[in-house]
Amino acid sequence: MQFIIVTGMSGAGKSSAVHILEDIGYYCIDNMPPTLITNFVALCQNSNITMDKIAFVVDARSGDRIMRLADEIEEFRKSGNKCEVLFLEASDETIIKRYKETRRKHPHAKGGLLIDGIDMERRLLSEIRSRSDYIIDTTGLLTRQLKEQILALFESRKKYESLNVSIVSFGFKRGIPLDSDLMFDVRFLPNPFYEAELKELTGLDAPVRDYVFKCKETQAFVRKLHDMVDFLLPQYIEEGKMQLVISIGCTGGKHRSVAIAENLGNHLKEKNYYTVVTHRDIALERNIK
Repeated sequence: MQFIIVTGMSGAGKSSAVHILEDIGYYCIDNMPPTLITNFVALCQNSNITMDKIAFVVDARSGDRIMRLADEIEEFRKSGNKCEVLFLEASDETIIKRYKETRRKHPHAKGGLLIDGIDMERRLLSEIRSRSDYIIDTTGLLTRQLKEQILALFESRKKYESLNVSIVSFGFKRGIPLDSDLMFDVRFLPNPFYEAELKELTGLDAPVRDYVFKCKETQAFVRKLHDMVDFLLPQYIEEGKMQLVISIGCTGGKHRSVAIAENLGNHLKEKNYYTVVTHRDIALERNIK
């Protein structure tokens, strides 16, 4: 049997993740108390119920018991069961926005400020986050982009036996993506923001892309970036790493980082790596809700 623990911050997209897992054949159980996981699995294994893939949602709604989750998982694995942990998170600003849109109560706000509830939840989940197999930051992600990342992790393994690579463009003014494994700063490249005809476009638009790549420094950087990544990825695969997050940052996350991320993504796809390219801040820069 294959087991996944889905955990993470309230408002980070666990419900969407569960729907995606259900669509690919997982039997999903929401708000599972950590101490009942082993008993439930034993019940399934000793019965006539056929469930090959099970996903448990375990989060801070369990209160202080969530702090025992990491130890429960270790005991579960020692008994010979394979279990992977998927942790979903998002920025404070994103979580606050989502709660205000849904008008739901945060499980740890308890009548106080929403930000206080978020802070408490981060503390409760810090241990399990540090021991998770996969971390997805859903800040700025569309549902379809979250689906792409989850499918890359849990559905496409038979088809793609190598590393699953996530490339994220971002703006430094909104912070570095928390789950970055490799991070490259491209703020040294000429900035299209200061060109009137390019300011409102993005790195997905040909005029911006041409402006960025006509610079000889860009061409030299991209050659070195390709060489470095081509060298590193087989080493990560040899070490058994299954997910790699490469973050490309510029000032706002709209022009230079987007163009470079797209270029690197195309390069890795040509190398037959399963690659998902996400632009975390491009919608924010365009003021799209």
